[in-house]
Amino acid sequence: MRKSHALLMGSLLVLSCGSALRARQDGNVPKGAPEVKTTSDPDYKIGPQDVVRIDVWKEPEISRVTPVRPDGRISLPLLNDVQAAGLTPTQLANSISEGLKKFITNPQVTVGVTEINSRRVYVTGEVIKPGAFPLQAGMTVLQALTSSGGFTQFARVKGIYVLRTEEGKQVKHPFNYKDVVSGKHPELNIVLQPADVIVVP
Repeated sequence: MRKSHALLMGSLLVLSCGSALRARQDGNVPKGAPEVKTTSDPDYKIGPQDVVRIDVWKEPEISRVTPVRPDGRISLPLLNDVQAAGLTPTQLANSISEGLKKFITNPQVTVGVTEINSRRVYVTGEVIKPGAFPLQAGMTVLQALTSSGGFTQFARVKGIYVLRTEEGKQVKHPFNYKDVVSGKHPELNIVLQPADVIVVP
């Protein structure tokens, strides 16, 4: 799982709209554009702070790499603000293509995600390396704690908890490290969600 996720994070997540892929093969893309790989996950939803690459065939002045703003939008020439968060790369490509039809004949758009920053979890407190970590598919509390480098000598490992926002309210999910690693309460080792915060007191 970690290996496949590393490949996913290290490569571009790209889905094509129209014949943009053929355009790349024909060489009709901005000079210096790196080759991209197609992801096996067509359902990835773009989020705030992700970085996306927009390629519009034969329109280098519109093509660009841009971050998704906290409000979920990106800025593009001709179109101004475009909603990106909550859409898959294909859906965003279609949206941009529809908007550009007012200005360009048969626009062909490719959207790729070059950085996934919206899917993160946070580990804080008495750990060696506190901070934000990329959320891997199926990542559990125990896996996230492993990513943080282990505990300090002051950590109270029986009192760890996960803070999660549910229906607008902050909910605390307890996690007893000793019980989980000994196999007593595996149900405490929950699968994490984006923006979860693991607190190690």
